[in-house]
This record gives sequence, C-alpha cells and structure tokens, in this order.
Amino acid sequence: MAPEQDILNPPAPSVGVEQAEAALVEHYPRLVRLAYLVLPPSLGRNRRVLTAHAIVQRSLPRGRGAAADDGLIPGARRAEGGGDPGYVYVRRQVVRQALEAGLPLRRRAWPKRAQFPPLLPQVRGLRLFPRSGGADELALDQRLSALSGPARAAYVLRGLERLGDDEVCAELNAAGVGETRRALAEADTVTAQAGLLESAEFDPCSLQARPTDLMRRRQHGRAALAAVAALVVCGALIGLPGDGWGPDGAAAPSYAQNPAARAALDPGRLLRVEPTAWSTATRTDFSVWPARGGLLGDSGLLRRALAVWARPGPAVQVSATPGTPSGPPMGSPQLLFAGDVDRARVVLLYDGLRVARYAEPRDGTAGAALDFARVDAADTASAGALVVGRTDGNVRYLTAPWVREASVRDLLTPDAGARPLHRDRDGVTDPVVSPSQARQCTSWEALEFHDDSGVRLVTDLGELAPARLTWGPPSDARDVGDRSAREGWARTACLLPTVRSHGVRSVNDWQFAQQALPEGNGTADWICTRAETWRGAGSRVFAQFQAPSAKLAPGAIAARAENSAACGIREARVLAGVLWKSRGGTWFVLAAGSEQVASVALSGGMTGGERGNLLAVRAKEGARAELNGKLADGSPISTLR
Repeated sequence: MAPEQDILNPPAPSVGVEQAEAALVEHYPRLVRLAYLVLPPSLGRNRRVLTAHAIVQRSLPRGRGAAADDGLIPGARRAEGGGDPGYVYVRRQVVRQALEAGLPLRRRAWPKRAQFPPLLPQVRGLRLFPRSGGADELALDQRLSALSGPARAAYVLRGLERLGDDEVCAELNAAGVGETRRALAEADTVTAQAGLLESAEFDPCSLQARPTDLMRRRQHGRAALAAVAALVVCGALIGLPGDGWGPDGAAAPSYAQNPAARAALDPGRLLRVEPTAWSTATRTDFSVWPARGGLLGDSGLLRRALAVWARPGPAVQVSATPGTPSGPPMGSPQLLFAGDVDRARVVLLYDGLRVARYAEPRDGTAGAALDFARVDAADTASAGALVVGRTDGNVRYLTAPWVREASVRDLLTPDAGARPLHRDRDGVTDPVVSPSQARQCTSWEALEFHDDSGVRLVTDLGELAPARLTWGPPSDARDVGDRSAREGWARTACLLPTVRSHGVRSVNDWQFAQQALPEGNGTADWICTRAETWRGAGSRVFAQFQAPSAKLAPGAIAARAENSAACGIREARVLAGVLWKSRGGTWFVLAAGSEQVASVALSGGMTGGERGNLLAVRAKEGARAELNGKLADGSPISTLR
C-alpha cells in the first residue's frame, strides 16, 4: 500500500487555458475579493480595487498547460471551487501577484509587473471603493493592515478559502514565500471573526464612486479646453465653406433643453396616485401606493430631490443595490412619500424600475443622501414596505396601504409572541432595531405585516426594500407561520449578514434532509438557504448542518455557492457534507442530499458510500475527501461550490 501522503498529495494534473478561464469567470468576484484583501492597504482603496481586478484578469496561464493543485481539498469543509484544479491554479497566480505588489522597488532588482499601477482596467475622474461596513469590519481592516503581506495572505486563505494550515503553507510556498510558519504565527495574532471577510467592506465588485480632486481637474481641464478650442477654430476657418457649421441633423438639443428631461425635474408633474387606487387595481405593487407625508406640498423639497436624482453633486452620498442603475428618471416619477422622519426631510420616488430615497437634514442641504433600490416585478408580498429612515441603528418603514397591522417578532425566540408595532396615519412605523448592522447577534427583530391574504415576515438587510422570509421546498415556499418554520429560522437568522447589501428580494429556508447522528447523538437537520435578488442574477446559496441544540445555536455552513440554481425552482436539489465530532470524541464525515439523491460516495483520500441520500463514515480529525452523489436517473450531483 502506498504511504498516506501519496494518497493525499497526488501528482499535479495539467491545467489548460480553457479550464483556467472557466474557473476565473465562474469565481471572478471571489478571486477579486481575495486579491483585494492580500494587497497592501498602503496602495489606497481606489488603487487596490483596480489592481485587484487587473491581477485576476491577467492570471490565466500563458501556455496550453500549467501546474495545478498539489493536493486534494476535503469534501466536507473545502472552499468554493477548491477541488477544481483550474480554480486552484488561478488562485495561486492571484496570491503570488498580490504579494509581489507589496514588495518595495529596489534599484538592483528587476521590477515585477504587479508593482506598477495597472494598465487595465482604468477609471478616470472617479475614485472607486467598496461599501462601508460596520465597526467590526473597520477593526478587522485595521488589524490586517498591520500584518505583513504573507501573514495577510495566510489569514485570508484560512478565513475566505477555508484552507487548513498545511494547505495554506502549500499555497504560500507556491507563491514564493519562504518562512510560511512565521506567516501563520503572525496571522494568529488577528482574533477578529474571519467571516467578516465576506462582508461588503471587502467586496471590490460592489463599489461606490466619488470624484477625484475637482479643483485640480478644473484647472487642467480649462487649459486643455483652451488648446482644443484654438485647434477647432483654426480647422473650421480653413476647412469649412463660407456658410460655417452645418445643421445638427437628427440630434436632439442638449440635455438641459430636452422637454422630457425638464418635465422629469418639475415637481408639479410628479405622478400622484389616489389613496384608494390599490383597492381596485388589477395588481398591487408600488405603482398603486398613494402619495403620503406631511411635506407633499413643499415644492422646494421636491425640486431638490428631483435635481439631486438627475445630477447628484460631489457632496451627495449616493448608494445603489447591485444591478441598480443610478441615472436620472426617464420621465416624471411617482411620488410615494414626502415628510419629516426623525431629524431629516425624506422623499421617496418610484419610476417603475427603481425606488429612490432622497434625504436631507432639517437645517439645510449639506450632507444630503440619495439611495437607489431595484424593485421591478414586485407583487403584494414584496411591496409591503420601504425603509423611510435610519437613525442610531434603528429603522423606520413606510408600509403599503393594504397592510392592516404590523408587529415585531424576534426570530431567535420562536416561542415568544409578536409585539404590536405602532404606525402613524401615513403608515410610518415606530423605530425598530436594525439587526443587519448589529455587532453581535443576540436578537433578530423581523417584521410581520398582516393583510387580507395572510401574514408576511420580512427583515432589514441594509437596503431600501426589506427581504421577505419564507420556509419550505422551492416549489412550495410559504410564509413563516408554524413552529417548525420559526425554529428553523431561529438557527438561520444570525447567518443572514452573509447576504446583506446584495439586492436581496427574498430568502427561503428549506429543510432538505434529517439525519440520525451516530452513537445516539440525536437527529440533525440539513437546511438549504437561498437568497434571491431583485435583478435575478447574483443569488447566494448555502447549506447548513444543524446539530441538536437546546439553545438553538446558529447552524454551521457546510457549503455555499453564488449564481447557482441549487435549492431553487429550476434545480430543487442539493448535496452537502461536514466533518463532525460526536460527544464521545469520534470523528465522522456526514453527508446529506435532497430526496432526489439516490446514493452518496466518498473518494480522494477516503472511501465509503451509502445508498440513499444520507451518509455517515468514521474519519480522522482533519480528514479530507471528495463527496459525490448520483440522482435516481443515474446523473451525477456534486456539492455546492
């Protein structure tokens, strides 16, 4: 029999350009996040963003083959795409270049390409940076900035890629790091939760934009404009006939003179729906919301809101959910709300695709904010409320006219009843604690909206439109109403920050399997959580392993995927596995699939298999294995990645 290290570290397979390219395209956001985190913070956030994208885009092999991963990734706890040699190859190139970017330029050493500003992509006139996170993310960013490049890479490979210490050392060695154990020891000094690495604070694919130095740009622009004008005048005098410039042809007048554009900026032309229109409409969504609020007649406020929407100034804080355009409205939008909310004047507008929220302080316009959220194809269930104000960690909602009653329910205490939530005559609620921004998950306050068709459960995920929570198989997802559904969400709620600020429309929990644990350790639940977005693409899926817990502790994420059809209407099936330790100290590889899974098998360092959709095989601590299954029709199924 071959020694154990030969089984766990087989010869490196060959990776072709096509395989590496496929891995790069599939996992592009994760690779860019990895590069951004490893790059030295001294580059500045704008250059880190552009350099991270440039590094990933030039990480394909130049030849037809390249060395790939020199080890297998454990099926129970591997990172996304970790078992794909193409992904492992590209990841190593990304880590190597990101570490090279932090090296100082030396007179006698030939400079590396990554040490220079990227040629592509380039953005002129704007500074790009990820969305701001909370205090925990800021503290983690500060701690990472104090680490050396190899230590930062070690921490990120552990936290983001879920690699063990030996695998981290192998990756650092491949990137040219000599003292890998020292890098691991330095990474151990950072005690912050590694799960924060997946927050919006470190997402260089979901960006905010601000202008560069406007005064310097203006000075340079005037000089360039004068030179160009001189050349144009000279060319016109030489090359044109006596009649001068020709007609404009079919070109429209400039934007400022366009009738539709002027109409969109006229507060008198805002669309206003009658208060009872929703009760007779063929559909109930934001288009039948009446205009409400105490400042509906403040034409100055409405004009400012429309003007800022069309041309936000450099001092305006602009945010938009992913996939939401932030340009001006195509015509006169619909007015939903204009009124005083806490210490601000707020205007909510709707143009059929987006909701725009304009807010300015009561004592002036300095510090105005403009937020966008995509809400197309909304229905009665998803158009029940909009965020109208955020202050001191609290959030207020403007509820739909068909909402008869509102209440608050703590998801972490499923046996407790919901408490009533007061609303004023315009439908604005009292403040509710926003759980998406909390530092610790000690409670999770969600809202219940009662209407003629039932009770909806929604929660704040840091966006204008709250996300609807449902329970059940993808083909029959229903509102959270019974005890089993509330208990399932009690163990899922604290995992919701992983999908925060991604334009999420709804999140469904589906118990796809139950498993009797070995050695009489009770029964575990396997849950698949799927977050759907308003734009359709960008869904996030993760499978949970929920071991028996008297305190309803959060489930353990066994596998996750982005832009996957798993656990959805189109592909209502899933397979996941974990490495689990019994109360008696015995390690097992546990796996479960949905009811379509006919068999489950292990490979890649371990052997074992079971007929049916459940598997439990004794293992050693730190064991690694590949997990695969077959459906009833014989087609293969793999774990989420």
